[in-house]
Amino acid sequence: MGRRWVGVGLVIFGVALVMVACDAQTLPPTAGETLGGHKVVVAEAVRGQAAVLIAGFSKDAGDASSAWAKAVHGDAALKSAAVYQLVMLERAPGFVRPMIKSGMRRGMSAAEQEECVILTADEQQWRSYFGVNDDKEPWVVMMDAGGRVVWHGHGAAAGLEPLLRRGLK
Repeated sequence: MGRRWVGVGLVIFGVALVMVACDAQTLPPTAGETLGGHKVVVAEAVRGQAAVLIAGFSKDAGDASSAWAKAVHGDAALKSAAVYQLVMLERAPGFVRPMIKSGMRRGMSAAEQEECVILTADEQQWRSYFGVNDDKEPWVVMMDAGGRVVWHGHGAAAGLEPLLRRGLK
């Protein structure tokens, strides 16, 4: 029983450290492009509004990021938050990127394409901002209108999305 409480304490401490790391940093000012073809700087796009940022650093994480976006859009409590899926392609070879983007567009509505931002620079800054230590999971941050991180997590949406909703309070 004692080991369980130590484990729970370590998890809570780890999450608190990651939240402090995110809160102490500002969003990287990286210019990206939506799947719809529009230029966007996420740091400017979310300024002054609540936002949920879902970042994927691999194909595995990208698939799970879509589940997060659907969960956030399906939650009435989160309707007022801007949602952006951030796709990190800096490490993908330039000649492969168009194929990746084309595959991602399939099955996405125009509105969903405008929420999906392709980033091809500053990946290390984004990794630092999210506290990434596992490329295979999506990383999620919810910010209030003042830009303060109110929730941070990573992993599958199913178990964590209710915790994200609690960040609104």
